[in-house]
Amino acid sequence: MKHIAAPITAIAMVAALALSACSESSTPAANASVSIMTFNVQNLFDNVDDPDKDDKAYLPIEAKQNDAHIAECNEIEVDSWRDECLNLDWSDDAIDFKLGVLADAIRQIDGGPDIVAFQEVENLAMLERLNRDYLADFGYSAAILIEGEDNRGIDVGFLSRLPIVGDPILHPASFPDFPERQGDTRGLLEATFEMPNGDLLTGYAVHFPAPFHPTPMRETAYEQLNALLAGLPADRPVFAAGDFNTTSAEVSETGIWEELVRPDWVIAHETGCDGCRGTAYYARDDSWSFLDTILYSPGRGENTTWQIRAGSVLIANATDAQTTENGTPARFRSAERTGVSDHWPLVMTIETSIKQ
Repeated sequence: MKHIAAPITAIAMVAALALSACSESSTPAANASVSIMTFNVQNLFDNVDDPDKDDKAYLPIEAKQNDAHIAECNEIEVDSWRDECLNLDWSDDAIDFKLGVLADAIRQIDGGPDIVAFQEVENLAMLERLNRDYLADFGYSAAILIEGEDNRGIDVGFLSRLPIVGDPILHPASFPDFPERQGDTRGLLEATFEMPNGDLLTGYAVHFPAPFHPTPMRETAYEQLNALLAGLPADRPVFAAGDFNTTSAEVSETGIWEELVRPDWVIAHETGCDGCRGTAYYARDDSWSFLDTILYSPGRGENTTWQIRAGSVLIANATDAQTTENGTPARFRSAERTGVSDHWPLVMTIETSIKQ
């Protein structure tokens, strides 16, 4: 494989970002800031069989030594998926290791991001376990995750240290033109947060249909997201963070962002992410993509004050475990106890000026 240099996201740059949500000052005015991370954590499953979901690959090896399980696995056509179903030992130790390296990746941000949007988490219990056992000192409140309809059982969720206003809502994703593909999709998780000056911030954690699905499915997902944005108060700052599964090739060949994103949103990494080539890498065509990004709408009224902080957008990939020797995202490999995720997290900070 060709040697690929890692994007320039220096450890010093990460460590220097004191991204506290509640800065205090004795001066007449101080900057209030809110930092947001999106992180596809690559198959954060427990190791209990859920009869309603296709999670049979994520079981301890001793639970796989029966004829019924082996027969089900052998029906899987993709070789790597079949091997995982038969041979992956998703033990308690493997889960503990996985949670530890995920926490290390989040800890790159000094004090922790104020809000983290997650993708590929099996259930609320796993997100709560990450928070309770590995990130307790960051002061996140209860985790947010509402079970969706994805066949495998992967969901989107939030951790936040900002107060939650009202009840979170999971908006089901609907793809009427592709009913046979509906089961491989996730909804849009909406939550509203109270910011340091009392303003409200609405966020969406999203995980759009994978790139092997037709482009019109992702177009439909963007349209649904835009409809939700249009239904919010005009002066409300809003973000959408997650795995949009929109490859660089699709962006350039279809104009999907030009038509469905840029009219309503600021694309965080386009405001400045020095040296960043993408959050995901495809070896088969030697290409980088920002599958993971954060979209931001500062509000459509006259009094919009929360803006993206200049120079704040970065890829958080400075832990050794996150990067292969070729400089690409290091997929988590349970047997070897290596890697973290095949996606790198992206971070953005918004800020305003508040009177003390």
